[in-house]
Amino acid sequence: STFGGNPVSCAAGLAVLDVVQQDDLQQHALRVGNRLLAGLEELKGRYAIVGDVRGSGLFVGIELVRDRETLEPATAEASYIVNRLRERGVLTGTDGPFDNVIKIRGPLVLNEDDIDLALDIIDQTLGEDPVQV
Repeated sequence: STFGGNPVSCAAGLAVLDVVQQDDLQQHALRVGNRLLAGLEELKGRYAIVGDVRGSGLFVGIELVRDRETLEPATAEASYIVNRLRERGVLTGTDGPFDNVIKIRGPLVLNEDDIDLALDIIDQTLGEDPVQV
């Protein structure tokens, strides 16, 4: 048996589920996540390196490509962007078979101001010369 099945762990888990339900955190994640997706779609229109934006709620991926026709993965660029975002306070990671998808997994407590700040920082980072296609 593991510690995960003990009564204290179960009570903590139930308390978390109560907060998620009482504070309507699933709907909140959908609302602010839609704001994030809309902002990233706008950036996709401005930066050729953004090949696709997809996700649900606060779990979002930004696929970076060197060419939208061939879909050549922009692996080095994704690594650069993730590191620059971290330096600026936005924690992301890379994923996908070519590590060219920037993965955003925001916490449920993010609000609209946090999303706007993150989008501004992502915009600035995508606009840097080393990531221009």
